[in-house]
Amino acid sequence: MNKLRRREALEGYLFILPGLLGLLIFMVGPIIATVAFSFAEYDLIQPPRFIGAKNFLRLFSDPLFAQSLKVTFTYVILSVPLSTAVALALALLLFQRVKGLAVFRTIFYIPSVLPSIVSAVLWIWLYNPQFGLINYVLKLLGIQGPRWLYDPHWVLPAFAIMGAWNVGPTMIIFLAGLENIPRVYWEAATVDGANAWHRFRYVTLPLLSPTTFFVVVTSTIGAIQTFVQPYVMGGGGVGGLGAPMNATLFSVIYLYQQGFRFFNMGYASAISWVVTTIIILLTLLNFALSRYWVHYSVE
Repeated sequence: MNKLRRREALEGYLFILPGLLGLLIFMVGPIIATVAFSFAEYDLIQPPRFIGAKNFLRLFSDPLFAQSLKVTFTYVILSVPLSTAVALALALLLFQRVKGLAVFRTIFYIPSVLPSIVSAVLWIWLYNPQFGLINYVLKLLGIQGPRWLYDPHWVLPAFAIMGAWNVGPTMIIFLAGLENIPRVYWEAATVDGANAWHRFRYVTLPLLSPTTFFVVVTSTIGAIQTFVQPYVMGGGGVGGLGAPMNATLFSVIYLYQQGFRFFNMGYASAISWVVTTIIILLTLLNFALSRYWVHYSVE
């Protein structure tokens, strides 16, 4: 038996070896390298030169980095509540027992299947101020549509609206959370005279709070890491398509520019660790605040 177990263990390690190597080479290795690069001056051509904490000190006096944090946090504040609310609303609609439910679930999930670049190009046309479909519909309603991606005041709301269109995975998570709520609670509330709003406010939301907490945490992390939409639709805030005044200069876009446009890989590594630290701190803050509104059991 010992020989058989050793053989099974060896075979198991051999099967997971490709995944482990990929994890070490493409994830753990680069993470460790960025730690070293963040304390060095490195242009991808010359060998890294140790400069201590100068890259991190430079961040405190860099107005573009401050702008990137402002843009990123503004987008988080706009997009996370909006996408969460839309996903929850769609989940509540699809939770109803109606004919053709599987078809509707598929339709609402289709936008999530499209590649991010394809979605970005599609929304560039929709947001076009001259002949875009959105402004055309607004014009029919007698409303002068904004310039969207070309207006520094509207570009982030435009990204947030686009994010709310792509909530298929979040919608599925909310649906799973709703399925786990025993129907007896809604039935008891109905017997006690609760209307639809009371059932939603005092039954659905509290029992769905663990799912909502998970969605908020993951959506916040994803919003901070936003890259494809501002890169394709906003030109990263510096030149190209998009609003002026660095209105689409997200933190990850600025990291990309420093590392791969200006070859300041050491400075880019420092930015990456600052952004990572912000994500960790916000996640810890969410966990700390969750004790006040997340309910894991019914008393």
